[in-house]
Amino acid sequence: MEKKKVLFISQEIFPFLPKSEISSVARRLPQITQEEGKEIRVFTPRYGVINERRHQLHEVIRLSGLNLSIDDQDHPLIIKVASVSAAKMQVYFIDNDDFFKRNTTLSDDNNVFFKDNDERAMFFCRGVLETVKKLGWQPDVIHCNGWFTGIMALYIKHIYNKDPHFKNTKVVYNLFNDSFDVPWDARFAEKLQMDGFSKAIAQKFVDTSFENITKVFIENSDGVSISAEILDAPLQDIYDAYSGHKLDYTVEENQSKAFSAFFDKVIDEPVLA
Repeated sequence: MEKKKVLFISQEIFPFLPKSEISSVARRLPQITQEEGKEIRVFTPRYGVINERRHQLHEVIRLSGLNLSIDDQDHPLIIKVASVSAAKMQVYFIDNDDFFKRNTTLSDDNNVFFKDNDERAMFFCRGVLETVKKLGWQPDVIHCNGWFTGIMALYIKHIYNKDPHFKNTKVVYNLFNDSFDVPWDARFAEKLQMDGFSKAIAQKFVDTSFENITKVFIENSDGVSISAEILDAPLQDIYDAYSGHKLDYTVEENQSKAFSAFFDKVIDEPVLA
């Protein structure tokens, strides 16, 4: 029987970035999922703060070279890779000088979120999908870690659903107590339409606050999991209102079997409309 394929994407992963709730989960879940017998791939942004020499990143020439248009501007896609030997897994990095060369992650040195995080998120998620296609690897489910990855659900549901490579791919959004306090660019809806989304979908993002964006991301997901022991109230309300497949917070020692079974359920059991 062919192994089920789980694509993990995260806005940060340890040890390439310091330990945090997200980076630790994004490091652990792929490994334990692989140990449960599934095939995995892992992607994250290549922020400038990541030390390429220390972590032995190198460019994958055969996967690089594509240009992605975001807000009518072309941006070269560069793919790098490194190994986490203790986990027997590789991590692919989405790189681009315009979006990821800066020496911080999602906010500047004064903890002010970057104004172009919406475009960075779009580039990252599209870059992941285009690279997976080049790899010839068809994910059964994509597990998204951190708000920076949430737009993946929209791409799979409304853009890449026309692509045979992703016609059966499901998306699970993983919730953390992580947010942004400044709304995304007011032109986000316009940028989505330029990227091929319908006006009806784009108009859902007239409100670019964290809560509304998260709500729409989750509405377009096939499943939602929780990785925060106690979820912040606004996120808990969104989770409670969601009618698809759910996985409540699970203690670490039970996560391998819980997440593996949850991925099976999302893959095999369609959510009734």
